[in-house]
Amino acid sequence: MKKRILVFLLLLVSASFYSQQLKIPENTKKNNQSLRDSTKLSSKSTSNKNIKNNDAKIDQYLIRDVNGNERFLDTTLSISKDYKFNYLRKDNFGLLPFANLGQTYNELSKDFTNSSMLPKFGARARHFNYLEIEDINYYEVPTPLTELFFKTAFQQGQLLDAFFTVNTSKQLNLSIAYKGLRSLGNYQHQITSTGNLRFTTNFHTKNDRYHAKAHITTQDLLNEENGGIKDEDIPNFLSGDEDFLDRSVFDPNFENAENILVGKRFYLNHDYKVLTSNDSLNKSLSVKHIIEFEDKYFQFDQTNSVEAFFGNSFYDNNLRDKVTLENFNTKLAVQYDSPVIGDVSLGIGYTDINYGYDRVTILNQEIIPNRIQDQVVSIEGQYTRRFNNILLNAEFGSNLIGDFNGSHFSALANYALNEELKLQSRLSLFSRAPNYNLLLNQSAYINYNWYNVERFSNQNTTNFQFELISKRYLDVHLDYSTIENYAFFGLNEDTGLVQPKQTNETISLIKLKIKKELKLGKFALNNTLLYQNVNDETKSINVPDFVIRNTFYYSNHFFKNNALFLQTGVTLNYFTDYYMDAYDPLLAEFYTQNTTKMDGFPRLDFFVNAKIRQTRIFLKAEHFNSSFTGYNYFSAPNNPYRDFTIRFGLVWNFFL
Repeated sequence: MKKRILVFLLLLVSASFYSQQLKIPENTKKNNQSLRDSTKLSSKSTSNKNIKNNDAKIDQYLIRDVNGNERFLDTTLSISKDYKFNYLRKDNFGLLPFANLGQTYNELSKDFTNSSMLPKFGARARHFNYLEIEDINYYEVPTPLTELFFKTAFQQGQLLDAFFTVNTSKQLNLSIAYKGLRSLGNYQHQITSTGNLRFTTNFHTKNDRYHAKAHITTQDLLNEENGGIKDEDIPNFLSGDEDFLDRSVFDPNFENAENILVGKRFYLNHDYKVLTSNDSLNKSLSVKHIIEFEDKYFQFDQTNSVEAFFGNSFYDNNLRDKVTLENFNTKLAVQYDSPVIGDVSLGIGYTDINYGYDRVTILNQEIIPNRIQDQVVSIEGQYTRRFNNILLNAEFGSNLIGDFNGSHFSALANYALNEELKLQSRLSLFSRAPNYNLLLNQSAYINYNWYNVERFSNQNTTNFQFELISKRYLDVHLDYSTIENYAFFGLNEDTGLVQPKQTNETISLIKLKIKKELKLGKFALNNTLLYQNVNDETKSINVPDFVIRNTFYYSNHFFKNNALFLQTGVTLNYFTDYYMDAYDPLLAEFYTQNTTKMDGFPRLDFFVNAKIRQTRIFLKAEHFNSSFTGYNYFSAPNNPYRDFTIRFGLVWNFFL
């Protein structure tokens, strides 16, 4: 109820605002297409004495990430906006969604570039919509700004993301946002209900010597779990028989379980310039401090045990597995910035970890402890230097004190030949312990109890990336990784049940991604191709050889003064056959399997997108080819992909 009240209040505030044209600086009209979305404030609004900025420009609505990278609000309609109009609100190329909105995604491509020196919390399949520190943005706006995002869901539900931000002064900004989803789904016992509430603020003094960014997030991601459809029902699904097109007739593996991920986080990042110079050298010395506290838990509930799916259990009724993590982290760093030397920072960090359960388990005369606790002291540094068109950056970190050993190093070189051609290369080395749930797990199911802290070694990754970005030619991204001591979930050869594993072999993975858009008049063909090759004798990592996306579309303005901008076309997604990872709802994790090879299948989406003033409208017929290209489409073994459906939504910006 509280969530509904919050969303209602945001809508009420938004109702008092109206869309308007913002003024564009003359010297930017020719250079930036996205600045063409501007309107002038109405005569009525300009007469309001409470409005202090009557000449607000679209490039004054600034958005900054945690690293200080800056962009301005973009209200244009483009094909990239179509790719981002989804539950995650970002391009999900390489992710295969499950049948219901708000469920998990199967990864068609693996990423090994995370620089964390400590393990991650488990339940990774539930983290796709969990907002991390790097996902939170901070704002600076000349007038109050509201954005409403709405999209229909599957059966009795909807997705809404409401956002409001205001600058009380030039120095202080406040924002509040809530993304809520509820969707029944087309299969039995598949309800999803999620909520992401975030509050941000950023402040700087008038003399620009002190800066602070802070946010608070509370998130809950609930899914009913049914284990997918039964093996005996798969032939009926593949047949396309009319009696089975109503997906609610399928009996899932169970209808009595759900899992939930809940997290709360407080974050503060602030710095103070101790010394500044007024001469041409523009040198500065700053002290930076970061403090973060996150409390999260993952819980699996089941009314009656299903031993045919998870194995034997300690008890038959009211099963509950709950694991918590309390993570406190603080960093203190000194930064020196000079045009001659560059930007140099060196700092020390402290992390207090408390992960685990409320009980100790004794299994087969082996004690499985209930907690992983550690206090880690680390050192981190960074160096950045620009030489004309070349940018050099190096970062390093290492855990000095604590039971968890970890380190990272990366070196980057960025070269801009001109405005249309950029080159970038990066070399990275990471070493950290496997995720917490690979090290320690307790469950009401006997098979899901283990303690591997002393058995598992650090996972070591070497990664090389090369990127070429060219507006005239194409974008090329090459990624090569080698992984030692890869830790993952797989199947026990004897029991056929899920267990944590670690391979001693070195695995190599190469990825080549090419993007290019071809235009002819008002028509365009947007292409993305991903090639992957894994050298892995243990078959611990499985990915398709090719993943492709092609969009053929038409764009044009209509009506007087180009009042309507329209884009319509067809998008094709496809991946080749491979041994697709399977999903375990008790852990909320994907695991490697090498027994069932899943066929790749085409997904054709027809869309009509329109922009009227500051409103973008999206209408899409998803997977409209499902009935005539065959019903052999799965997001994971026993988990069918989505059938043909028509969905619509909009993104609406309001300016005061």
